[in-house]
Amino acid sequence: MNLVDIPSKEIMPGYHGKMVHAEKMSWAFWDVEMGAKVPEHHHEHEQIMHVVSGNFEFTLDGITKIYKEGDVVVVPSNVSHSGKAITACKLMDVFSPVREAYK
Repeated sequence: MNLVDIPSKEIMPGYHGKMVHAEKMSWAFWDVEMGAKVPEHHHEHEQIMHVVSGNFEFTLDGITKIYKEGDVVVVPSNVSHSGKAITACKLMDVFSPVREAYK
């Protein structure tokens, strides 16, 4: 499998993702448009976010920070979080268990 061959899906406005699913995890590769927002939410999945490029404002459990290229954020299960792309961004997220809704 090559990432180039995986079709991109717009999961929410401005968030274009390519998804790879294993038995117990999902790996998302995002191209995010400048200004695109993820509303506050939580989910059962543990999540690790990596900022590949750009600047991304991320609020985790009420604390807001700007993350840049190379930064990593660990999001525990059921903790509220939201985000906004300050610039166009490339992000990677790993979720466990599998994000069935992204299949």
